[in-house]
Amino acid sequence: MDYEILCSKVIAIARLTGNFIRKESMNFDAKAIEFKGLNDLVSYVDKTAEKQLVRNLAKILPEAGFTTEEKTTSTKGAVYNWIIDPLDGTTNFIHGLPTYSISIALYEADQPVIGVVYEITRGEMFYTYKGGAAYLNNKPITVSSRPKLSDCLLATGFPYYEFAQQEQYMQLLAEIMRRCHGLRRIGSAAVDLAYVACGRFDAYFEYNLNSWDVAAGAYLVQQAGGHIMNFSGGDEFIEKREILATNAFLDEELLELMNKHFNA
Repeated sequence: MDYEILCSKVIAIARLTGNFIRKESMNFDAKAIEFKGLNDLVSYVDKTAEKQLVRNLAKILPEAGFTTEEKTTSTKGAVYNWIIDPLDGTTNFIHGLPTYSISIALYEADQPVIGVVYEITRGEMFYTYKGGAAYLNNKPITVSSRPKLSDCLLATGFPYYEFAQQEQYMQLLAEIMRRCHGLRRIGSAAVDLAYVACGRFDAYFEYNLNSWDVAAGAYLVQQAGGHIMNFSGGDEFIEKREILATNAFLDEELLELMNKHFNA
């Protein structure tokens, strides 16, 4: 399989659906909002975008299965499987805030081989594929090289419906805020990870996420030279629904903090 050629087709598909989302954002009516759960929003834009992505991705790799956020389809491929978030940052989109993205990952036998994150409002296409580097709009990217937390800018996400670990999380945030240049909450996990991959953020952490939130972005970070792990330092970040992405220099400092507040 030529992953570079396949990735170029995925990029074209993401761009096409991104154009649809961008157009809908200009006249979006808040009455179109639906609730999947507490603070878990969705609209016809998410669902239509997902159907477009599934239809077009199925054309370029018919044997692949799908894991999708809006569950417009759910099939298991024998070897290949797409993991898709058609609109990561739905709450931002609904409220007119300018950070939301399309996230597409392809897994081969449980290993990522393609990752594409398209930040729609800025027109930034982040992508990577097996055997290649990580790129932003055709230019190679790498994670940052800042070695100390005191010199770094971090990203996170706030829990919005699962609050069992809120107290530990707030204590962790308070300590990190005192030890770094700043902490940002953009509202799209895929974009947070893409920004780690290109060095805008030095690290990112969040819990209670799903595979479609992080599959593509995590692969971008790894391909750009960074590290991906759960809060204990293990590889099961999707299974445990917690992710720590670093520039590979901050692992020790951040894992010490994670262990202090989450794994004590």
